[in-house]
Amino acid sequence: MTTRDWDAATYHRVSDIQFGWGLEVLERLQLAGDETVLDAGCGTGRLSTVIEQRLPRGRLIAVDGSPSMVEQARATLDPATRVEVADLSELALGEAVDAVFSNAVLHWIGDHDHLFERLAAALRPGGRLVAQCGGEGNLDGFHEKLDAVAHAPPFDGAFAGWEGPWNFASAEATTKRLLAAGFEQVECWLEPRPVSPAEPEAFLATVCLGHHLERVPEDQRARFVERVASAAAPLELDYVRLNIDARRPRA
Repeated sequence: MTTRDWDAATYHRVSDIQFGWGLEVLERLQLAGDETVLDAGCGTGRLSTVIEQRLPRGRLIAVDGSPSMVEQARATLDPATRVEVADLSELALGEAVDAVFSNAVLHWIGDHDHLFERLAAALRPGGRLVAQCGGEGNLDGFHEKLDAVAHAPPFDGAFAGWEGPWNFASAEATTKRLLAAGFEQVECWLEPRPVSPAEPEAFLATVCLGHHLERVPEDQRARFVERVASAAAPLELDYVRLNIDARRPRA
């Protein structure tokens, strides 16, 4: 999984788009209220709070790879909730859960075969995986404009040979990987979701360009964001979401 830290405070402010998607995904996870649920990639805890409210007799475990996100989530969630920094590709909870929920996270992990094995291992028999992430075609149009800026002076030297950290998988490939990892009742589908963020430059810098900005000298980062925002104006991000529903066999 990518290891960069995130600007948690800004993400918490500008992530209404991801939060809205997550609420829709959460509607697919029917809960009785007494389960143990893993929020795999909890971010700042906005969606985790909603899950907590749906578990009056259950438990939430929230993990994220970003220390700043986890710090924000701990401040947001019930103090008794287990909130930890964890790499999903090496997930080892030490206990089994009834459901794994994940929103806008799994495309940051390069090896989906291993990822799905770890998520299956985290589930009790009969447990469900309900997730959404970036899928095949995600941000293709935006990335064309972004690449034109990144591969032009004065930024081109920072991106020579770099392909980025994303794994935008197809529904077909994801279905095969989930079945190979031992899941059943697998359903995967793509969903175009174009959006126009309310704060374009803040959204780009925090959500879309974080890995790029790590490669750009600090004194050029604001200029890079401005150039990308200008090249993509008026900003409409051509998101494509990969939806995942699957179950671990009961026996």
